Amino acid sequence: MAQRKNPFKRHRFPREIILLAVRWYCRYPLSCRDVRDLLAERGVTIDASTIHRWVRKFGPEIRQRAYGRHRSWRGLQWHVDEAYIRVGGRWCYLWRAVDQLGQSIDFRLTARRNAKAARAFLRQARETVRLYQPLTIVTDKAHSYAKVISENNDRLGPEHTIRHVDRKYLNNRIESNHAAIKQRLRPMRGFQTMAGAKAALAGIETFRTIRKGQFESCRTGVENEIDFVAKLFPEAA
Repeated sequence: MAQRKNPFKRHRFPREIILLAVRWYCRYPLSCRDVRDLLAERGVTIDASTIHRWVRKFGPEIRQRAYGRHRSWRGLQWHVDEAYIRVGGRWCYLWRAVDQLGQSIDFRLTARRNAKAARAFLRQARETVRLYQPLTIVTDKAHSYAKVISENNDRLGPEHTIRHVDRKYLNNRIESNHAAIKQRLRPMRGFQTMAGAKAALAGIETFRTIRKGQFESCRTGVENEIDFVAKLFPEAA
């Protein structure tokens, strides 16, 4: 297999500084200005706009590498729901799914909340987990879920039918998971563009999964998190 190009090439700062800034931004409730100031305390002078560009580039890159090389098992009962976030002054929808143990399945940001968006999200989530397809999906009573799950069942056949449970009180697991994401997003006060929001969320969601040790060969603890992320970029070592 061909070796990947070094994504840090032509960057003025070393990879350790870049990954540190991206990890701080994605893991903690900090703005780009907060990260800039923390780095300045350590003698590293960087513009907040540069940190923003790093997050947009390396957030999705870290996610792709983590899921590509360290994908681990997921439970067969999914809890699915949407949270509202502000992008460009308007409310958008952050579709998210976790399993019965609270492990992250996937996320998707859309401008609308309808059957088309639900269909795209569930298709993406099933592709992300690959072998660990859901036996049960728990949702609220939104009609879009029932329609899409029914469509899936028609294609899958009776031996692979997904059981749909639409009881809002059974979906507390994803609701509490939303709360942690909203707390992380609060310092940002919304995103300016969909592209920027998707890139930042890719990093934020991935670092939450790393922090919880939900990837293969990933252990909890800050030092282990740093080591795990560094090993995602062997070509830059």
